[in-house]
Amino acid sequence: MVLVRAARDDDATAIRDIFVRGYRRTYPTLLSSEFIERMLDESYTAERVAKEVAAAPPGWLGYQVAEEDGRIVGAAAGGITAPGAGELFVLYLDPDERGRGLGTLLLDRIAGQLREFGAGEMWVAVLDGNELGIPFYEARGFRKVERRRTHGSTEADDAWSWRFSRLI
Repeated sequence: MVLVRAARDDDATAIRDIFVRGYRRTYPTLLSSEFIERMLDESYTAERVAKEVAAAPPGWLGYQVAEEDGRIVGAAAGGITAPGAGELFVLYLDPDERGRGLGTLLLDRIAGQLREFGAGEMWVAVLDGNELGIPFYEARGFRKVERRRTHGSTEADDAWSWRFSRLI
């Protein structure tokens, strides 16, 4: 049975490993290897994830994890970004566990948190061409709103994301 719960300090290494494996498995045909490694070095270091688990940065509501048989199989985080609006900042699964409904469990957990803090709208950014992410969010009621440069990218990277939104 899968339990979705708030992350604890001892989950940080597993969360980081899932993020790294998920990022590397999802984007190799969409992003340069240099961009992938730069983002992993900037956003998904063991130290940064541990610090964010211990004390969520301003605007974040903390990491949530999906645990099965004592093993972390997915993680997500979101936060309030404007009055009445929140965002799913990150959601990754162990790549070998995709297709089991774990992403939906984590998405629902984040949506519930956002509603508790007064959000009626939820946003998420998905890399243009991400044929795993785009259908996932569209099947859960998200609609494309705008295309923007991907977080952390430069003009030279030429990486773009779609911003999706739905009511929650």
